[in-house]
Parts: sequence; C-alpha cells; structure tokens
Amino acid sequence: MSEEESPSRSQRLGQETRRVSRQAGQALGQLNPISRSTYPHDIHPALVPGIGIDEQRRRYSIDWLIFAITGVLTVAFVIWGVTSPESVGSVSGMAYEWTMNHAGWLFNAVAIVVLVFLLILAATRYGRIPLGKDGEQPEFSTFAWISMLFAAGIGIGVLFWGPAEPLTYFHNVPPPLEHAPESDQALHSAMAQTYYHWGLHAWGIYALVGGAVAYAAYRRGRVPLMSAIFEKLFGKKHSEGFAGQLIDMFAIIATLFGTAAALGIAVLQIGEGVVIVSGASELTNAMMIGVIAVLSACFVVSAVSGISRGIRYLSSINIILTIGVIGLFFFAGPTLFLLNMLPSALMEYLGTLFQMMGRSASWGQDTVEFQSTWTVYYWAWWISWSPFVGIFIARVSRGRTIRQFILGVILVPSSLLFLAYGVMGGVSMWLSREGQGNVSPDLTAPEVLFAVVDALPFLQWLPIVIVVILSIFFITSADSASVVMGILTTRGDQDPNKIVVVFWGLVMAGVATVMLLLGDETALEGLQSLVIITALPFAVVLILIMVAWSRELATDPHALREKYATTAVSNAVLDGVARYGDDFAIEVVPTHPGEGAGAEVDSEHDDYTEWYQRTDEDGTPVGYDFATGEWADGWDPETGEIGTVVTEQLQGQTAESGEGQTTSR
Repeated sequence: MSEEESPSRSQRLGQETRRVSRQAGQALGQLNPISRSTYPHDIHPALVPGIGIDEQRRRYSIDWLIFAITGVLTVAFVIWGVTSPESVGSVSGMAYEWTMNHAGWLFNAVAIVVLVFLLILAATRYGRIPLGKDGEQPEFSTFAWISMLFAAGIGIGVLFWGPAEPLTYFHNVPPPLEHAPESDQALHSAMAQTYYHWGLHAWGIYALVGGAVAYAAYRRGRVPLMSAIFEKLFGKKHSEGFAGQLIDMFAIIATLFGTAAALGIAVLQIGEGVVIVSGASELTNAMMIGVIAVLSACFVVSAVSGISRGIRYLSSINIILTIGVIGLFFFAGPTLFLLNMLPSALMEYLGTLFQMMGRSASWGQDTVEFQSTWTVYYWAWWISWSPFVGIFIARVSRGRTIRQFILGVILVPSSLLFLAYGVMGGVSMWLSREGQGNVSPDLTAPEVLFAVVDALPFLQWLPIVIVVILSIFFITSADSASVVMGILTTRGDQDPNKIVVVFWGLVMAGVATVMLLLGDETALEGLQSLVIITALPFAVVLILIMVAWSRELATDPHALREKYATTAVSNAVLDGVARYGDDFAIEVVPTHPGEGAGAEVDSEHDDYTEWYQRTDEDGTPVGYDFATGEWADGWDPETGEIGTVVTEQLQGQTAESGEGQTTSR
C-alpha cells in the first residue's frame, strides 16, 4: 500500500499547496487590519490557513536510538525463536495468559470507545475541519479515494478467514448464545459475529490513527509519525525526545508483529495450495520456511531495484483478482441463497451489535475463552496494524474534512468486507449444511478455502490463482509495512533509506517464521498469542491519541473562527433585538478589550500560537509571510536552497536587499 510520488507529481502538489497557501493567507490577511507583534509573523491564530508537511523545512536522518533498540530487540527475538522455540513458547504463553487475565478487557474497551469517539467527533463542529489547509482541494477525486479505501479493505484475511470463520461459528455457536448448531439462527449469528470482528470497530481503529496522523501532517505541518500527534499533549520537547521515541518504538513493534502475523497466515494458505497443486502429502515446517524464504527474496528484489511502481500496479491487479474470486464464489455457489442471506445477515449484525459489544468475563468462562481466541485477538490485530494502515489512509485522504474522512474510512471498507465475507462464509456454510464436498469444521482454516473451491463446479484451476494472489499480497504487504517502519525509523522521511526498509522486511519475515514455529499443528496459536502481547502497549497509545487529538482540535484556526462567530452573532442578536426589535443589522465594530467575540479566548497563549512559528532545518525561528509564502531568509521551497535574500521583515521593518550567493542547504 505504499505510494511513492514521482518527482513531477510531488512538484505539482507542492506548487498547488503554495498557491492555496498564498490565496488563503491573502484572503484572511485582509480581515486583520490590526498588526499585533505578539503573534508569530503578525498573523492572528484564527487567520492561519494551516501548514502542510511539504511546506516545512526539515532535515531527515535515521534515528539511531529507535533503530538500535527496536532492531536489536527484534533480531534477538528472531534468533531466540529459531534456536529455542520451546523457551520462547513457554515465555510467550505466560505473557499471553497474563495479558488475557489482566488486560483482555482493555482491548474490548478500546475498540468500543474509539468507535464511539469518532462518531461523536464526526457529528460535532470539529467534523468540518479539513485535513489540510483552508481551501485546499482533496488530492484524489472521490471515486479514486473510495477505490483506494476499498483496496485497503481487501487483503490476505479475506481469503484465509472468509470461508473458515463463519463456518466455525456455524458449527460451534459463540457463547453465551445457545442456538442449535447448524440451524438457521446459528447461520445468521455466525455472519453477525464475523461482521463484528471485521467491520466498524476494526476500521474505527484505523480511522483514529489515520485521522490524527493526517491532521498533524497536513494541517499542523508535522512529520507523519505517531509521536507527532502528541506535540500538544506532551510538549514539543518531549514529543521529539525520548517519550516520542518510545511511542514510535511501540508503533514499530506493533506493526512488525501484526504484519508478520498476516504474512504467517498467508504462508499457511500458500503452503496448503502448494500441497494441493503439487500433490505433496502434508504441509511441513520446512515447506513453510521455504515459502517465506522465496517470497522474502522477491520482496528484497522489489525494494532495492526501484520497481515500486510495478509493485503498485501488481497490487492493483491483485485486488481485481481477489474481487474476481469472490465473484466466482457468488455465481458458482448458491446465488439465490446468498441474495437472501446477505441483507438478513447485515440486519442481524446491526440488531445484535450492542449485545456483542457487551460480552465480557461476567458472562462466564466459556465466553472468556471465546473472547480470548477470537474477539480480543482481532482487536489486538487491528491495533497492531493501525500504524501501518493508518499512515496509508492518511496519505491518500489529504484535503478531506474530518467528517468525510471518518465516515468514509469506517463505512466504505466495512461495506466491502460485509459483502466479501457474506459471500465466502455463506458458500462454506451452505456447502457444509447440504453435505456437498468435504467442507466441515474439522478442517484447519487454510484447508477450508480449498475444500470450498473443490466443491464448486468448474473451479479446479482456481487454487493456482489463489496461490499467486496470496504470494503477491505477501510481497506488497511486506513492502508497504517495511516502508512505514522505515518512515518511523528515519524521523518521518517519506522516502526512507532502502537498507532500512530491507532490514525491516527481513526481520518481519523472521518474526513470521518464529510465529509459525511456536504454534500447534495449525500454527495459529503462536500467531495469536504474540500479536496480543505486542499490541498491548499500543492499545494505551490509542487512548492517548484520542486525548491529544481532541485538545489540538479545540485550538484549530477553523474551530477558533467558529467560536468567534458564534459568540459575536449571539451577542449581536441579543443586543439588536433588545434595542431595535425586528429592525436591526449586524456590522463589525471594535469593542473594549474583554467585551468582544474573543473575550473568553487568550489568543496570545502558546496553545494557539506556538505551532505556526516557522523555523529552519535546525529549529531556529525564521520570518515568514503567510500572504505571499515567502521566507525572510530567501529560502526557495522549489530548490530547497537559500538564494538571493530580499528581506522584508514580517514585523513591518524594511531591511536591505542585496545580492547574495546561493548556499546549499
């Protein structure tokens, strides 16, 4: 899902951003005839149009503390897991048991609270704030944006869990429900439970991280790091210091293990396909390691050879192939049954949503065990994937309002997954109930997909296509996740060092290998336990993100203007009616200090002003004119160099202009 912009596209985007900045600055600047030297660049915080990350002057480099600590710890884990899997299994088992007993409730709480928080946020006045500068148009059309969100919703899990998860619930009804297995009621509740795990709550977690990153990068001009979200909450010194580095480390670890789990299940599915296609007797550890080695080699080649554009095209083709597989299931399977079941399953999900959200340890031990195996595992998986997917959807959503972003990210991919899982799960349950083929709950999850394919007519060739699809998903997911971890390691560099990217890709493959070696015969236990353990710290980070983002939105220029408008209009209407009845109009006039629209706002406070003080690469304050987009030291954003300095000090002082030599920065 990584998207490296071509130079021409980046140049066009930079030019458009600067044009919007000048227009917004000129328009808003005309509204402020009073110069106040107490404000940075003599501009009131309510008139700042926003700052994009591409307008800032930054020097990127590897953060050696983050790279060293996370790199050493993860490499040591891989070596430990390969040399002594029993020891790692024992330790991870104890850590998993402690996490489930003491923090299982936290994952449930975070998933619920995040979704509620976002829906409330979208409904408030903050929902109108853009994830970009005032007047900035979305970088992608609505159709293209929705298409990319659909692409984000399609992945390895659809083919792996699509037929298997509903089939499991169909035969083993999730407690505390007491439906008869294989009944009509069990069928619909199985789909509802699957939708619960893959729908609104999952994408709410992604939307929280993506929205906060997009706001920080495209509205406040910060680097797209998890730590940048907390600048206002922690203070710039701490968010760029060890506290911020610790958060970015948690994000790397969560992304590493979450993506490794996805790669692990892809390897299980690919291995099963290889067994079927080749006629081998069974899937062995040696075969799985061989699959990982081959696919990792392909990833390394793609990462170092500069064929990322081809990888993106391949990824797009893969999405089309996956949708094609779902379409084949729909038309080759029980089409009429699916047409009846899909809307009923959706209504069952919506009707029992609050009931499923309320299940906890208070429902008994059976419910606890089910939650541990399924629900908590999924919440942990989505939390661990949130830095990866969040940064992707942030990068494609620039210019959208917060309301558009939240509703789009939550509803669009969820709707696709409801359809995909409804089709694949419906087919597997129907085949099992009708006794057609060898589709049964006794099969392992990787085997269910191929059993369904074998039971459908005219699809004997499909396993080969499925293996190809999953192999491409492995390579593209490893490529995208490695780039994100590279960004987190290089202080937000959008084009991180290729050696760093390859390093994280290889470590990810190593972690996937260890996860598979730790599991039982299906290898899923090792995947689940390690994902849950490593996602726990980032679950706490998500709670802090909600607090930090809320505080930033309260001081946003758009929110400040709305606050002024509400107060001014309210005061004017009350005064006008009291003095003139129906016959009055409103005009802007000065008032005594403390009596105007901003009487309750300390607009000179650092919370409102500190963020838009422009600096050079070393953090030294530099004059800047928001109306013209010119830097006082003559820095040219096109070349990244300081050219001939024509200094017109933004405090109103006219300085000398002269010819100076161009200095490379």
